[in-house]
Amino acid sequence: MKKLVLVLLISFGFMLTACNTVQGLGEDIQDAGEAMEKAAN
Repeated sequence: MKKLVLVLLISFGFMLTACNTVQGLGEDIQDAGEAMEKAAN
């Protein structure tokens, strides 16, 4: 569970710094979801 929270926080941080447009935000959210899936497996 701690790893999942860590991944979420890191992903959220990247989303805030990397997205410049709404499309970029959508891609970042999708990437974060994929990272969570990988972390869960």
